Amino acid sequence: MAKDISCGAKNLVCLAAAAALWLTAAAAQAMMPIQHWTAASGARVYFVESRSIPMLDVNVDFDAGGRRVPVDKAGLGGLTHTLIKAGSAAHSEEEISRRIADVGAQLGGDASRDRAGLSLRTLSSERERKQAIATFAEILQAPVFPDAAFAREKARLIAAVREEDTKPGAIASRAFYRLMYAAHPYALSPTPETVQRIARADVEGFYREHYVAGRAVVTIIGDADRALAERIAEQLTAELPRAGGAPVPLPPVIQPSGQTLRIAHPASQSHILLGLPAITRGDRDYFPLLVGNYVLGGGGFVSRLYLEVREKRGYAYSVYSTFQSLAQEGPFWIGLQTKKEQAEEALARVGTVLDEFLARGPSAVELKAAKQNLVGGFALRIDSNRKLLEQVALIGFYQLPLTWLDDFTARVEKVSAAEVRAVFARRVRPEHLVTVVVGSGEK
Repeated sequence: MAKDISCGAKNLVCLAAAAALWLTAAAAQAMMPIQHWTAASGARVYFVESRSIPMLDVNVDFDAGGRRVPVDKAGLGGLTHTLIKAGSAAHSEEEISRRIADVGAQLGGDASRDRAGLSLRTLSSERERKQAIATFAEILQAPVFPDAAFAREKARLIAAVREEDTKPGAIASRAFYRLMYAAHPYALSPTPETVQRIARADVEGFYREHYVAGRAVVTIIGDADRALAERIAEQLTAELPRAGGAPVPLPPVIQPSGQTLRIAHPASQSHILLGLPAITRGDRDYFPLLVGNYVLGGGGFVSRLYLEVREKRGYAYSVYSTFQSLAQEGPFWIGLQTKKEQAEEALARVGTVLDEFLARGPSAVELKAAKQNLVGGFALRIDSNRKLLEQVALIGFYQLPLTWLDDFTARVEKVSAAEVRAVFARRVRPEHLVTVVVGSGEK
């Protein structure tokens, strides 16, 4: 199939068609073995070879998320991540954009609490691939952080933070993380004051300290063989800064004491979050928590929270529970929005549903339905090149077993009701739950 497609350098329509063809092969590719090695630069590399379409997806992650930022300069991680694409030693920001566009490639990336990374999608034909990879290597290894771009992006970040400070959802989220994590770096969110303190030298220093070869994680998926993947990984990391030693150890996550914070806001609805730090990536309790959460509030229209809080009582249009596993204990939380005048009633009902679930766990019918939906929906986790790249990148960054995707459905199927009940009892302790209500009561 792949060899019947011929794409020109600027043919974005062809690139989109190639991406569509990938969807039909995604399920089969998920079961392809993940090859893993350490590059000469010290970077860890994860590679899945697929010749079905002429595309190549590359992601490079670093332990450079918000948890590595000084307390008084929250926002530095995201600002550094943005400015890496603002020009290299060889090309200006505009020239980089043109070089990427000229070969129909796409740049992406994200910065979160744990990690920061950049990604590239390119055609695998030689000319297009070589120019895209060379430009990507420049961005990663030779950023110059121009003064004008630094001033522009710093001003944009301050403006964005100020705008978020007016939105009840953002206010609730930031307060929620502060209550959960207290002095831990996961609690940090940028403020106008912390961003204002950031100097261009801070960006350069953060890059040199955290965008280092020995802690880089390279993920490559697509139309390449092992030899080519090795050359690409080395090209992207050989000139990265070298680490001066092991990263500074981070403090442990301490379970918070249960408390409720009510913040006045003129919005017509109350935004409510309640939860606590719960689980790390790769934890043995991941799958029981996944299955149980589907029953409690992660299963949409069929979840208990939805049925009890919305369908039976009409307290909220949407109510859910979810969890985010991180390098250290990531949060489990329940979220909803409701009219101000019924916020306390809605919150009380959520508490009742949670207490009942903690006491008895899922029924046999609920457990079976949850497993069927999670197993049946697994293909949606890897039904595109981008999604598969992200899954393999997660495996690499958090050093999960290389068979994690292959084992997913079997691990879900093995979960019992007793396991769900035991895990929730151990991980979701009511005495540690913190609650934030924005739009009800006073500060």
